[in-house]
Amino acid sequence: MNEDRPLMNIFERNVKGTTEILRAKTVAIAGCGGIGSNAAVSLTRAGIGRLVIADFDKVEASNLNRQYYFQSDIGQYKTDALKKHLLNIHPQVTVLSHTVKLTPDNVPRLFAGADILIEAFDLAENKEWLIETWVTAFPHKPVISGNGLAGLGDFASLKIIQSGNIYLCGDGQSDMSLGLSAARVAIVANMQAHLAIELLCGYL
Repeated sequence: MNEDRPLMNIFERNVKGTTEILRAKTVAIAGCGGIGSNAAVSLTRAGIGRLVIADFDKVEASNLNRQYYFQSDIGQYKTDALKKHLLNIHPQVTVLSHTVKLTPDNVPRLFAGADILIEAFDLAENKEWLIETWVTAFPHKPVISGNGLAGLGDFASLKIIQSGNIYLCGDGQSDMSLGLSAARVAIVANMQAHLAIELLCGYL
């Protein structure tokens, strides 16, 4: 029996030519919450070869309404739980996990090998310094940010805005005081993941 055959079958319905490209690419994900965990899962299912994930939080029950975790994950570090789930989807994906609080000092070192960064922080001030740090350290590499994904309604407001190598996905204005819907968070996370795939595969 060819042990590689079942793994190859995971990607047999991928868009033609993308699997070969993606397996040689690396995506960094800053934050493993609603955006980060869902984006990581979609990238793994698409056939990304390497993910670098970073977060310092543990899984809580209140995370389960929108993040890719389960009851059995509660109390575990998000990086550990997410890595386990990603490897259960595709055992050959390389996942480098960093259970640390990201700072302007450690981001360039931890994410140096990535082709693209997916920004998945909650707070606007953290998003700002992360994007600034990335574009300063890696001016020719894209960063994809989630910006405005709370509440319900106004589906048409979800969009992608580009400024150079910076891409913003979401409605650009809603804040978490409106509450968070699993579907809307996952839509924005998958907008980010899909955009990363398009960029890596040369569609944009």
